[in-house]
Amino acid sequence: MVGKKTMPLALWALTISAFAVGTTEFVIVGLLPTIAADLGVSLPSAGLLVSLYALGVTIGAPILTALTGKLPRKTLLLSLLMLFAAGNLMAAFAPSYLALVAARFINGLAHGVFFAIASTMRHQACL
Repeated sequence: MVGKKTMPLALWALTISAFAVGTTEFVIVGLLPTIAADLGVSLPSAGLLVSLYALGVTIGAPILTALTGKLPRKTLLLSLLMLFAAGNLMAAFAPSYLALVAARFINGLAHGVFFAIASTMRHQACL
């Protein structure tokens, strides 16, 4: 097909990564009753998993973006995705409520910086 443009591989990688990070933010909402029952905490306490993730995003975006400003963007994004994967593994195997809280907060930190950096990288990937 003449004139057909394809999306660059880097843009596909950013898109899939953004989907994974965004899904992790919201998927827990539907699992709160199950998490509360499994971990033996109240539903409002389980709901804090959403708020503490958001707190991680709020803290992570400005502070960690400023602290990592000198790092190469590609290296930073890959490191953030590894941190994100580690946080998800921690969450999947969390033996307690506090371990799950820590995992969600770590994921929030990675989320905040990821979107701050990925949004600028998207424009570079399209050029």
